[in-house]
Amino acid sequence: MNALQFFASALSKAWFLAVVMVVPLHEAAAANPWGADYFPDIVLTTQDGSKVRFYNDLVKGKNVAVNVIYTSCKDECPLETARMAEVQRLLGDRMGKDIFFLSISIDPEKDTPKVLKAYADKFGVGPGWLFLTGKKEDIKVLTRKLGLSRASDAFSKDGHASSLMLGNDPNGQWMRNSAVDNPRFLAATIANFFGWQDVVPMASYTQARPLDIGRAQFTFESRCASCHTVGGGDRIGPDLSQVTARRNPAWIARYLKEPDKVRAEGDPTAMQLYARYPQVRMPNLRLGDEDVAVLIAYLDAQGKAVGKAKGAVAADRERLPEPGRS
Repeated sequence: MNALQFFASALSKAWFLAVVMVVPLHEAAAANPWGADYFPDIVLTTQDGSKVRFYNDLVKGKNVAVNVIYTSCKDECPLETARMAEVQRLLGDRMGKDIFFLSISIDPEKDTPKVLKAYADKFGVGPGWLFLTGKKEDIKVLTRKLGLSRASDAFSKDGHASSLMLGNDPNGQWMRNSAVDNPRFLAATIANFFGWQDVVPMASYTQARPLDIGRAQFTFESRCASCHTVGGGDRIGPDLSQVTARRNPAWIARYLKEPDKVRAEGDPTAMQLYARYPQVRMPNLRLGDEDVAVLIAYLDAQGKAVGKAKGAVAADRERLPEPGRS
């Protein structure tokens, strides 16, 4: 086989892996086409400085969820990692036992173990989730084999697709998902793919309350809630309660729409926020003008509701009798 034939064969295999690599169990038991003969067993370094081999140490015999990131990313990576952090919390004690998360840096020259460690700590990464770096050429081969790289990636703003590969190595089954989906949807997708049964019975659909969620709430929960709360305290980013009272509405609108440009201009407020919440840049969420408008209206309404609730609690405390008096 010449070099061109080998490259074409590898691309074909990676494409099939990325689209739908779900193999019937009886075929997987006979021969796993996505095992040791397919994946390169390259040496990687974890955020804690440990040396590991990709297939034999991280994938063999395990259930895994694999994505690619880089810590200086100005686009989807922070959102992608925040979503996976939410999924990690939803999966609870299955992490590190029934499933392992693997986030591979595509900028290994900058993303040293120390840098990856700081990035992981910022997102509250727990057991069962490794951030990995290694030799650049090895990682290029690996991401191509995983179906997590495309020929157009070098020309895209983010440099890679925001994809998550789910792999069940014992059965030879793999499937690609979006890494920026709703965390609850992602957690449910993972549970279904691996065939997990809930130990606590779920409520019947007949007991479900009517779905009542507007566009503004949906936009906040799908694009913002992984990093921010409204009245629940700082998370990865600042608490957004009263933000419409603290910031100029025009500034909020522009920052929501193009935070990367605002930072590039050296805007003092944007730079202050980045200094306070380092390692995690507000990503460009590709929000349209209408999305921005409804999101600001939602933050304003929610902020006022939180302020009113806090005022009521404070008033109740003032009315309580002093200790020892009735």
